[in-house]
Order: sequence, then C-alpha cells, then structure tokens
Amino acid sequence: MGTIPTDDLQGGEREDLLALVADQRTNFLHTVAGLGDEQAGLTTTVSELTLGGLLKHLGEVQRTWLAVIDGTAPGKVDWTDLDPDGTRMTKGETLAGLLDSFHAAAAEFDRTVRQEPDLDRLVTLPQYPWSPPEPITWTVRHVLLHVFREIAHHSGHADIIREALDGASTTARMAEAASRGGGAADDGR
Repeated sequence: MGTIPTDDLQGGEREDLLALVADQRTNFLHTVAGLGDEQAGLTTTVSELTLGGLLKHLGEVQRTWLAVIDGTAPGKVDWTDLDPDGTRMTKGETLAGLLDSFHAAAAEFDRTVRQEPDLDRLVTLPQYPWSPPEPITWTVRHVLLHVFREIAHHSGHADIIREALDGASTTARMAEAASRGGGAADDGR
C-alpha cells in the first residue's frame, strides 16, 4: 500500500474513503509509469490483459459506478451491451489518451462523491447477465468501497504484468516516489 499523507485523512469518513481510493489509483499508476504505447499494449502472461487495457477498464469502472450513483445507469445490461474491447488497448488508442480518460473519470467520480449529501443513500445496481433476478441495492458508501476494491484488485494484475514485461517492481517504484517526497506516480502527464 502506498502512503497517504496525514493531511489527506483529516476530512471525516468521506475524505478518508476518497483518500484510500486515490492511494489505490496512485499505486496502479506506478505500473504504467515510464511505458510507451507498444509496451502498454503487450500481453506478458497467458492472460489477454495488458497494462493499457487495465487502465482503460479502470477508467470505465469509475464512469460506470458514477452513473449508478447519479442515477443515469441503465436498468439492465445484456452481454451485447458490454464492450468486447473493454479490457484491451486497441489499435489507435494511446497510453496518453487512456491516462487522460482515467484521470477525467477519477476527477468526476471524486467530485460526485464529495457532492453526494448522504453516503447511506441507496442506489439500485443495473442488472447484468451474472446478477441474481431480484434487484440489488447498495449504499453510495458501498459503491465507493467497491471502486476501491476494483482498483486494488486490478493493481495486483497490473503488478504481475509489469514485472513480466520489464522486471519493474511497483513496490520499488512506490519507495522511490516516497523518497522524492511524494507518493504520486509519474505517469508521463
């Protein structure tokens, strides 16, 4: 886990949760720091996952859950509605473009959570092909924790992919960033 500056943990539960999500984003961004487009699109394991594809997916994860919070998500999502390239960096996509999209989604997600008057407000999740037949409701807080879990989960995948790509260690990159006085990843922006 990265380091969360003490000042970031002084704003109550909402800011604590957002700081944890931001910390996981930073940890993930260490895995794409210093890469070019070609490297970001390479598969390095038996999985089809790439660092660029995971970056793309995590931007979409934040946008999808933002739509759940603000009530604009569809009620039902079928297999045909899902993007088959949602976890792939496709030809024509660039790491810089995916980073911009990721950061924009993160900023909008955080802004929406900060403006949400009630973290206990219930939201109804879209029904996916893998969902049970009855509607599922979560609190906004649960959505925020789920986004945290998604980013942490995929950071583990990204760490393995990056190590297989060029031996880079996310933990070593985090320590290096901390020694420079910050936890932020240099994602080339």
